[in-house]
Amino acid sequence: MQFGGHYLIAARREDVWLALNDTAVLKEAIPGCRRIEWVTPATLVAEIAVDFGVVKPVFTGDLELSDVVPAQSYTLSGGGRGGLLGLARADARVTLADHDQGTELRFSADGQASGRIMKLGHALVGNRAQWVIDGFFERFAKAMGASWHTLEAD
Repeated sequence: MQFGGHYLIAARREDVWLALNDTAVLKEAIPGCRRIEWVTPATLVAEIAVDFGVVKPVFTGDLELSDVVPAQSYTLSGGGRGGLLGLARADARVTLADHDQGTELRFSADGQASGRIMKLGHALVGNRAQWVIDGFFERFAKAMGASWHTLEAD
């Protein structure tokens, strides 16, 4: 499953970068986030309750940053364990660029799921995941005290 977004956040690029690495901001922005903390300089551990409508699994997982170019980009890789529902894994690329109205943030991800999660249906899981991603960036901007909106895809 592929996901993505192109957003404009009315804040300086350096401030967006700092917020993307601030667990308090992330916890506020991630729906259902019960816990998120740095365990190494490049690894986070998180516990997130996901609402798929018919089921609400709690995923526990690790997130690792790589290819980090400070205040510009990184790759975020992670996997979550949802108990009896199975596993989910995603790799995402985040890039930041200056924009005359703030910061242009591009997000692209490729996710996979196995087990009972996929029995919910590819469309249900995919649509819900894209909704969560868009909602994350809205809450992320609000947690920073900044306005935001989506930009049209290229």
